[in-house]
Amino acid sequence: MKKFDHIKAASYEEASRIIKEKGGAAEPIAGGTDLLGTYRDRLLSTYPEAVVSLQSIPDTAYIEDGGDEIIVGAGTKLKDIAASDLVKEGCNALSEAAHSVASPLIRSTATIGGNICQDVRCWYYRYPNSIGGRLECKRKGGDTCYAICGENRYHSIFGGMCHGASSCQHACPAGTDIPEYMAKIREGDWDGAAQVFFRYNPMPMMTSRICPHPCTDSCNQNVYGESVNIPAVERTLGDYILEHQEKFYTAPSVSTGKRCAVIGAGPGGLTAAFYLRRAGHEVTVYDAHEKAGGVLRYGIPHYRLPKSIVDDFCNALESGMGISFVMNTKVGQDITVEDIKSKNDLVYFGTGAWSQPVLGLEGEKLTEFGLDFLSEVNTYLQKAIGENVLVCGGGNVAMDVALTAKRLGAKTVKLVCLEQRNEMPASDDEVEMAVEEGIQLYNGWGLGKVLADAKGKVGGLEAKRCLSVFDENGRFSPIYDEKDVMTLSSDFIILATGQRVDISFLGEKLTSQLKTARGLIDADLESGKTKTDGYYAGGDAVTGPDLAIRAIQAGRIAAYSMNRDLGVSEDAAHEAEKYTHFDVAGIENTKQSKLYEKPASERSLAEEDRASLDQDAAKGEAERCLHCACYAVNASDITPVLVMADAKIITTERTLTAKELFTAQLTVQDALHQGELVKELRIPKQHGENHYIKRRVRDAIDFAIVAIAGNLKVSGGVIEDANIVLGGVAPVPYEMQEISQFLKGKKISAELAEEAGEIAMKDAAPMGKNEYKVFMCRDALFNFIMDAAR
Repeated sequence: MKKFDHIKAASYEEASRIIKEKGGAAEPIAGGTDLLGTYRDRLLSTYPEAVVSLQSIPDTAYIEDGGDEIIVGAGTKLKDIAASDLVKEGCNALSEAAHSVASPLIRSTATIGGNICQDVRCWYYRYPNSIGGRLECKRKGGDTCYAICGENRYHSIFGGMCHGASSCQHACPAGTDIPEYMAKIREGDWDGAAQVFFRYNPMPMMTSRICPHPCTDSCNQNVYGESVNIPAVERTLGDYILEHQEKFYTAPSVSTGKRCAVIGAGPGGLTAAFYLRRAGHEVTVYDAHEKAGGVLRYGIPHYRLPKSIVDDFCNALESGMGISFVMNTKVGQDITVEDIKSKNDLVYFGTGAWSQPVLGLEGEKLTEFGLDFLSEVNTYLQKAIGENVLVCGGGNVAMDVALTAKRLGAKTVKLVCLEQRNEMPASDDEVEMAVEEGIQLYNGWGLGKVLADAKGKVGGLEAKRCLSVFDENGRFSPIYDEKDVMTLSSDFIILATGQRVDISFLGEKLTSQLKTARGLIDADLESGKTKTDGYYAGGDAVTGPDLAIRAIQAGRIAAYSMNRDLGVSEDAAHEAEKYTHFDVAGIENTKQSKLYEKPASERSLAEEDRASLDQDAAKGEAERCLHCACYAVNASDITPVLVMADAKIITTERTLTAKELFTAQLTVQDALHQGELVKELRIPKQHGENHYIKRRVRDAIDFAIVAIAGNLKVSGGVIEDANIVLGGVAPVPYEMQEISQFLKGKKISAELAEEAGEIAMKDAAPMGKNEYKVFMCRDALFNFIMDAAR
């Protein structure tokens, strides 16, 4: 066991103060039967430097009659609670629960305060580090619950509970709650899935087609086979939203009377406009292009993102939501930022990165800028090019340029880039498609100089060997072998080596206030606020060229910040489903559903290469989602009784109901503040037949497989009132409110007890190896009801 300081506290207040002062470096210990085992077996990745003993605090063990309630000190031993006549008479279920805990030796040591705050008994969580390495399960901050696909006979039959974001949500630049919208799709609730998605991103029909989706790399299905095809499911959802746009892109019912301007009609600007308009503001979007969409329209080829989709989305914002667009307007020339601000309360800059960086390459003026090339082709679907095209760059833009040139009719297309094949920033599928269509890759070569022919036109490129791209700190710092050169012949060279941000549109005054050393807009990434009141910014203009999904995230963050500053509260707090579920059969499928992709011979500039999954196929893919959460069950025998009895828990800071402390969060520690300690319990005296029934493998030591804490008030064989809570079947005590209501006013009979069991288990979702718990619950509930008649 790792060494730690042992501090004896003289009072709860002192213990609380010490823990708060030490931050996460100190923990309280009550009886010690649970915590010391955790330390000994090194179950956690971090350990406290100090343990603050609550045993040294005087007068913490007592059981008192409080009139209509029983008052129990948190330091009271379980054996004393089990033996107390006051407890037996006032809340017999509590006495029975205390008596059921472990063994007489443990009950003589363990306190009620320690019992209700104990940690979970899941085998994976408790796997000793000494045996073969600690298992970093979801509850410990890891990526998944091993019981989902492993041994789960003792786990929850009513679903799991989230403990932090899932690994795929962490990986998503927009933070999209992927498991939640997947769950809605599994239920066939496409509208619900859309509403979940809209909390993060208003344009899934586009991001599904263009985002590199790092979420798939973090999907835990990769452990067993292929990841869930998240972009494919998102794509079908996006198509559904666009097909029913009148339901999803609507004008706000209430106007705030505030006006906001967005400069830039790209993904970030349109996102900001969406969330600002949804809050009730009047929103006007300015852009220099003829049509809205920014890089979505002008920088992404039709075969990846059809412009009809961009049209439909922008029309939905304009016609459906009432967002105004002022196009063909160059801010800084046709209208100043100050003029725009004078007409609006707040302004957002989402202008992107459209300028060509100057590389200082000899002959650079003979080349074409990749973004200009794509913009022209996307506008007219034609362009005069040479026969032998050379593309410089290794990212997705370079792949788009190369494929576009090939589909325009170039005889040969070569691509030269600094990176080796496995280092290329372009996504693997884009590189594979380029190779499939005959693009010749020259990896590990840098740009030397552009060669001109006798007529002064492009003749080719002299390239030099690139030995390494990044330094030891991961910074871009290419090293070349200047003596190792080669010549690549070409009559049309396109530079796709990056874009540059131009903020000259701000004007001299604002530029002096907002410009950073890198020539970007200085804005807080957490709020989008600039140093000048009334102005916000995000996306490429703030970070430099980046992914569209990050611009979307920045637009949403800034819009929410703007809404708050305009006195509009956030969207009503979303109440997520308390329990998570997965499809037992679906997760066994290790192969993902692929999008149909046209063979190379049938691909063109104007038509989309891939086809979306239909809704049934997308639903099937969503059923492969593990819905990673914690599926362990609550360990305490006492907490279900306290929830059933509607007990009050007195802490060093406040009074909580048992329901608030034990069922709202996955762990008691999540519900309590740092340093907040349980001091006392107040249990209302129960009127009626109240008992605690515990089913386990052995009558001593073992934790509950299934437990019932219940109270039935019966008169003349008729149930007048009922309150039933289950233990051992869910991550927290599971309230059976529907059954409690069902039983009221009914005469006890075997038929009634059987029907109650069926109703109680209708929402059960066994994990594969624990279906027996369903039958055990029905049996225990049947006996509990029938015993009340006797």
